[in-house]
Amino acid sequence: MALLENMRIFVRVVELGSLSAAGRNLRMSPAMVSHRIQQLETHLGVRLLNRTTRQLQATETGMDFYQSCLEVLEAVERAHSSIAAGSGVPSGSVRVTAPLGFGRRILSPLVPDFCATHPLVEVRLRLSDHLLDLLREAVDVAVRMAALKDSSFVVRKIADVRRVLVAAPSYLSERGVPSMPADLSGHNCLLLRFPGTQQYQWSVLANGEPVKLPVSGRFDADDGDVLTGWALDGRGIAMKPLWEVADHLASGALVPVLPDFPPEAVTLAVLYPHRALVPAKVRAFADHMVPKIKAALTAISPDTII
Repeated sequence: MALLENMRIFVRVVELGSLSAAGRNLRMSPAMVSHRIQQLETHLGVRLLNRTTRQLQATETGMDFYQSCLEVLEAVERAHSSIAAGSGVPSGSVRVTAPLGFGRRILSPLVPDFCATHPLVEVRLRLSDHLLDLLREAVDVAVRMAALKDSSFVVRKIADVRRVLVAAPSYLSERGVPSMPADLSGHNCLLLRFPGTQQYQWSVLANGEPVKLPVSGRFDADDGDVLTGWALDGRGIAMKPLWEVADHLASGALVPVLPDFPPEAVTLAVLYPHRALVPAKVRAFADHMVPKIKAALTAISPDTII
């Protein structure tokens, strides 16, 4: 088992490109990751990685071994999944990623109930508004709220989620109320933006057809809750899922902007990689969460989903 675990660690190091990144991913110290790689190299009698102060690369032999490791680990996963499916009892760790605000308010309160229902399953939750690469980051399940196009994943749709443009009354009093989508070009738009983003567009519906609008603003962040805070402070106009701002709309702290030109809805879904045999723990998580999440969103506001 030690050899198998060292192979798992080696695969993570190659995929993430550094000992420290692999350590964070595996919840190990970089020193321990380095030690386990050295153990593997000693066992095999070959150098797998070339290390310098600035970079780490797999040797030619290391890349060949990496491909073999993937085959072995996939076979082990299939074997475990087969046993779990046969026993009917999901077990093991399931690594889940979800958007920050959604994870805090909707998903995380549902996790204890799932774990109580499946006591042999442990949930490792990673919240980020970045769209993590499931395969590269070794994530089992993703809850996504986006326009989904990647057919390399199994997609369990939960619902289409309405979005709304919102601003504080104080902002609109100072800057004026937009009457047409093109008016947004003269406003401070609060943008959810990530490193590497070169431009930004919002898409709204005009006569039922999507219209893409270039928007800009003085503030952007990679955390949707930060944008909500700025909107509440009167800093600009934000595009938000309706469920996130339903309470603020009800209280009047935020008001709708361009209600006749709503943003396109986004799909909320549970995703997991295609496999010959889906692990029982992954299937159990999806089966449990799809109806629970839909019910939680409906409880916030019946209008939040389509």
